Amino acid sequence: MKKISLAITMCLAFSLTCMAQRTMPQALQKLLNAEYAISTLYVDSVNEDKLIEDAIRGMLESLDPHSSYTDAKETKELEEPLQGEFSGVGIQFNLNQDTLYVIQTVPGGPSERVGILAGDRIITVNDTVIAGVKMKNIDIQKRLRGKKGTQVTVKVLRPGVKEPITFRITRDNIPLHSIDAQYMLDDKTAYLRISRFGAKTHEEMMDALKSLKKQGMTQLIMDLGDNGGGYLNAAIDMCNEFLERGQLMVYTEGDNAPRNDATANGWGDYKDLPMVVIVNQYSASAAEIFAGAMQDWDRAVVVGRRTFGKGLVQRPFKFEDGSMMRLTVARYYTPSGRCIQKPYKRGDKKSYEKELYDRYNEGEYYSLDSIQFNDSLRYTTLINHRTIYGGGGVMPDVFVPVDTSEYSTYYRDLTAKGITNQYVIGYVDKNRKTISKQFPTVKEFDNGFVVTDGMMRDFIAMGEKDSVKYDEEKYRTSENMLKAIIKGLIARDVYSDPGAYSVIINHRNPDVQAAYNVLNDRDRYNRLLLEGNPEYERLVKKH
Repeated sequence: MKKISLAITMCLAFSLTCMAQRTMPQALQKLLNAEYAISTLYVDSVNEDKLIEDAIRGMLESLDPHSSYTDAKETKELEEPLQGEFSGVGIQFNLNQDTLYVIQTVPGGPSERVGILAGDRIITVNDTVIAGVKMKNIDIQKRLRGKKGTQVTVKVLRPGVKEPITFRITRDNIPLHSIDAQYMLDDKTAYLRISRFGAKTHEEMMDALKSLKKQGMTQLIMDLGDNGGGYLNAAIDMCNEFLERGQLMVYTEGDNAPRNDATANGWGDYKDLPMVVIVNQYSASAAEIFAGAMQDWDRAVVVGRRTFGKGLVQRPFKFEDGSMMRLTVARYYTPSGRCIQKPYKRGDKKSYEKELYDRYNEGEYYSLDSIQFNDSLRYTTLINHRTIYGGGGVMPDVFVPVDTSEYSTYYRDLTAKGITNQYVIGYVDKNRKTISKQFPTVKEFDNGFVVTDGMMRDFIAMGEKDSVKYDEEKYRTSENMLKAIIKGLIARDVYSDPGAYSVIINHRNPDVQAAYNVLNDRDRYNRLLLEGNPEYERLVKKH
């Protein structure tokens, strides 16, 4: 009987193959036949859905480094930060010694509405203990997030209150902002930091610029450092605000995708605003599109380090089960014709991911002399005909090395153990009201608050309790940086302004300082846009 069933199965498979041969390419027939044989004849039971998913992943892994497949759950997590909102309880938190510590609540959000305060410790979520059980950050997020309108019950320990307090929170949509910080560095210089290119980034940027203009902005530092990109259309909408009518912003093209140009409509409000754009090795994709367009049109001076080098365009293909395949269909090019994509070998994702580490080992982050430009990849800007280079990432007009002068292994160990956050959480617990009363605004705090030697002694002692041995010499090397970070974290925890940390720490950020110096030396600013960086000529490798 089993032999008869097997024979029928094989005959059916053969019949299907014959029918398929008339309508399908041979390669596809082969794939379907293999899947059918495995799912029906394999010695053990198999999960057919997983079999198909593994096949898709395998095909994509043999292509470029950015084509990928995500299941329904992974797809939702991938898209959430770019959509501009998610449903949850509306808190920003830190994990301190396995306890969830509320840094701040979202203004007007669900947690603020029920009375949760900064400094509260959430110990249970829906009767599940999350304190002291070494629960991962992502697992806590899953318990707090949920469908809009659903309820979650939490128990909270509050300093000065003996018994835990129970709150029932109704989840709601929580905005995810693209703007990390916006403020005036002086009476004319505005600073704007954008962390991602999402669905609402252009709208947020316009609101921020409008606010900054009212405060006196006549020149702008646009910080795209560490910005990994996002939606192409968000970058196009942003470029449109700074370029003249008819100027090309970006174009895409592939073997199976005809050239598609995006040009400015000329309706932008900030076409004449002097601007410096900050980038670094983690600025990628849409961030490179914006920086490349500004550089190609001699519209802004670009400052920092060579960008990541992601110039491949992915088209999403969503499946009925919520999963998604992101397939590379084209390359994008800056207006001058540069392809920003760095070199890669098909199927060799490991080497591709290691490339940033190779740059580090070769000294590119620290020394301009370690960089070489290939003369064959020379391009020119479109108005002033300055020399620029392609071949992988956007090379800034002004190179800023990573500053390691204050780095030490003592600083590294304190950071790795989380001592800085632990200290700040404890300090703010005891002094939040005093700080808020003495310094009502972030600006007043920045100008008046001092991290004292006594505070640092307590900080050092906390480190020693957690096996971070004090080293006088290494401490002195990192002392000023540690004080700046502690001050910045205190500001972040005390004030509801999400940019409070940046206000404090940017005094020491070499990229921001370089951008500020260029923008406020108008002769140098104009010379860079007219003539380019003469230092780069000695780095050209002739072919």
